[in-house]
Amino acid sequence: MSTSERPRWWRDAVIYQVYPRSFADANGDGIGDIAGIRKRLGYLSELGVDAIWFGPWYPSPMADAGYDVADFRAIEPVFGTLAEVEELITEAHGQGLRIIADLVPNHCSDQHPWFQAALAGGPGAPERDLFWFRPGRGPDGDQPPTDWIGEFGGGTWTRTTNPDGTAGDWYLHLFAAQQPDFNWDHPKVRAEFEDIVRFWLDRGVDGIRIDSAALLLKDATLPEVVADAPHPFHDLDGVHEIYRSWRRIADSYPEPRALIGEVWLPDRQRFANYLRPDEMHTAFNFDFLSCAWDAAALRESIDGTLAEHASIDAPATWVLSNHDVTRVVTRYGRADTTFSFASKREGTYTDLELGTVRARAAALLSLSLPGAAYVYQGEELGLWEVEDIPPALRQDPMFPRSGFVDPGRDGCRVPLPWSGDAAPFGFSPDNATAAPWLPQPAAWKDQTVQTQTSDPHSMLELYRQAIRIRRELPALGDGTLHWLPAPDGVLAFTREPGFACVVNLSDTPVPIPPHQHKLLASRPVDGDLLPPDTAVWLRM
Repeated sequence: MSTSERPRWWRDAVIYQVYPRSFADANGDGIGDIAGIRKRLGYLSELGVDAIWFGPWYPSPMADAGYDVADFRAIEPVFGTLAEVEELITEAHGQGLRIIADLVPNHCSDQHPWFQAALAGGPGAPERDLFWFRPGRGPDGDQPPTDWIGEFGGGTWTRTTNPDGTAGDWYLHLFAAQQPDFNWDHPKVRAEFEDIVRFWLDRGVDGIRIDSAALLLKDATLPEVVADAPHPFHDLDGVHEIYRSWRRIADSYPEPRALIGEVWLPDRQRFANYLRPDEMHTAFNFDFLSCAWDAAALRESIDGTLAEHASIDAPATWVLSNHDVTRVVTRYGRADTTFSFASKREGTYTDLELGTVRARAAALLSLSLPGAAYVYQGEELGLWEVEDIPPALRQDPMFPRSGFVDPGRDGCRVPLPWSGDAAPFGFSPDNATAAPWLPQPAAWKDQTVQTQTSDPHSMLELYRQAIRIRRELPALGDGTLHWLPAPDGVLAFTREPGFACVVNLSDTPVPIPPHQHKLLASRPVDGDLLPPDTAVWLRM
């Protein structure tokens, strides 16, 4: 369907997240690249998705896997060139695939020219006003300006050394020390990012995913974090004017462009504020992603999500995993099926068989709810979290910054298995000169695209069928749902016209409602009893 026929495509799109380092390696250096992605566009087209969201592809020292950006208008040489990205955009559009670029406005790399100039200029340099440089506390200034805890854990300030070698001011970084925060109170920062947004939209990008969207502004008085008091850097009211300015830019293009926010907020009303008609188009639904595999909890999450979005006529999004969280097959195979960074620990027992069964059912649930759905690469292959990566090979800064307590996010970022019986499983070409940047489990030989293609019982074929049906049925995508009466532990709802989804999260089989025929089930269903941890789509 052409873009002109679907002007508000973000309301019901199935969006596939590509983590560039781990999708496909064309030149054999063990790291995914743009050329590899271009060779695999046909796979994504066949999967049936509508758009591709790419993780950061900018030049970066990779202190945080590309989220430490040194140049927002260029491409990391390990991945390729700007010309290759422009060709990728053209080729994707030719296959009916839209492109969403990742933008990281809260911070940059410590190698960014602005920050390098700020360091070189010393105290009083105008470039320091573009960041958060402050003197330390104490008579010698040897204590950080605040005791704020960072988003990765640990402190949020690093002391500089002046050009003459003396100890200098401190600079703020809510993430790793190599990621200094921009000062969004400075008009030059705002103007710079407005120009960056235009730069990528001018190149045909269909949407911008905004990283850490609620963190940009800080209280300039630098108060400490105190319970029941306004937070000094989470969700300050003034941040909304930034996104209003970006929305005006997005709306100025003939073809609609989408702004998609990463907004981690527990307050649903505060979350919905980012989706008002003059701000972002959509935002990630972390409430649903983090929810337990429990019928009552999921229904409460779904109802709350739909109510808040309906109040501002914004589309909901349904997300099961991404590049930051434990893979859904692993998470659903544990006693605690929720997700939080605070509870993510090594050595947690996982029943991968149970997790896979539940992940299959969750796929049908998420793809049948009103709104847009996201699929993180490898989710459609049933990949699990790789938890035995040797410490020496781990690259995520969350691991050391947590005191080696949080295992980090590398386990969900291991390169994809495409074909073959041994690593690199087609991720790199046969003549590769290096192993994949993170080791792949030998057991993934049964999870490759090649192995799963045409296997009617595979996770891949389940996703392909579900997305195809979703495209064919007018009941699915944007719209509303109506809950059906159901036993405890069961979710059942209809979508008009003539569709129903039933998910049995209980531990006993339950009757399937009267229906014309079964469209698709997450695992075999004999007769009219739905097994535990199973979902079915029905024609009513």
